[in-house]
Amino acid sequence: MPFKLDPNMPVDEIMRRWPATIRVMIRHQMLCIGCPFGIFHTVADAAVAHEVDEAAFTAELSTVIRLDSSTKSQSAFE
Repeated sequence: MPFKLDPNMPVDEIMRRWPATIRVMIRHQMLCIGCPFGIFHTVADAAVAHEVDEAAFTAELSTVIRLDSSTKSQSAFE
């Protein structure tokens, strides 16, 4: 089954589950790594806060997640 990024998943959860996504955050000059809002902000929230195109950002995250060898990692919140 193909992976689809959950739009309600906080960016902190995404980075914990798929560490390769941290590179995407850095590439877009987003300060989500270690940010206290990361546990609340969704991809859409982060895109708005950092003035990043949400569709392109989501697509890039989805690509990195599919390629990330750690996709079998469990959620930090489960």
